[in-house]
Amino acid sequence: MADAKNILLVEDDPNFGIVLRDYLNLNGFQVTLAKNGMEGFDKYKKGDYDLCILDVMMPYKDGYTLAKEIREDNTSVPIIFLTAKSMKEDVLQGYKVGADDFLNKPFDSEVLLAKIKTLLKRKSSQTTVSQKQTDFQIGDFHLNAKLRFLTYKKEDPIKLSPKENDLLKLLALHLNDLMPRELALTQIWRDDNYFTSRSMDVYIAKLRKYLKQDSKVEILNIHGEGFRLVVHA
Repeated sequence: MADAKNILLVEDDPNFGIVLRDYLNLNGFQVTLAKNGMEGFDKYKKGDYDLCILDVMMPYKDGYTLAKEIREDNTSVPIIFLTAKSMKEDVLQGYKVGADDFLNKPFDSEVLLAKIKTLLKRKSSQTTVSQKQTDFQIGDFHLNAKLRFLTYKKEDPIKLSPKENDLLKLLALHLNDLMPRELALTQIWRDDNYFTSRSMDVYIAKLRKYLKQDSKVEILNIHGEGFRLVVHA
């Protein structure tokens, strides 16, 4: 189907992987199957996926490492972990590297299907026309959010980290207006808690350091609400 969502499935059990791929194909998804973490990342780099399903325990590269590499490139693609372990530490590690959901093996395939549809619907609702914008003028700075380049006048560009880029882009989309704290936390950090909030404050400080070259540009802290990226006249 032309409008089928693309899923990357990385599973080292060949029989289970084929059965799961065929089940998802029958339910209208286009599935690319990889048999280990190294092959999974290679296929991820060559494709454009709407969602990733990763086994945790795999040879050559485990699911946590693969998820971390995917997150460094893309902060928004949903990731579901499949695991035979249900220890709290494993779940916490999974969420730490960017997982959206977990399923313990063996699982009901209809539950997986429901989780996939929920995550894809959530991602779709977060994607607005304005968020597809990639070029922003912020005072004397130019942000190319696609390449993650922040350029001051005609100087050499700074290459932003994925989170720096996503945060500055979100601020730029709300230029001279309030960017709610919880919006950034849920869209970029995918969680709104004390630790992610402190992490965001660190990234705000980094962006302020980059932007201080232009005295007209300022990131204001709106206490208890969020931040405003302001360009003064």
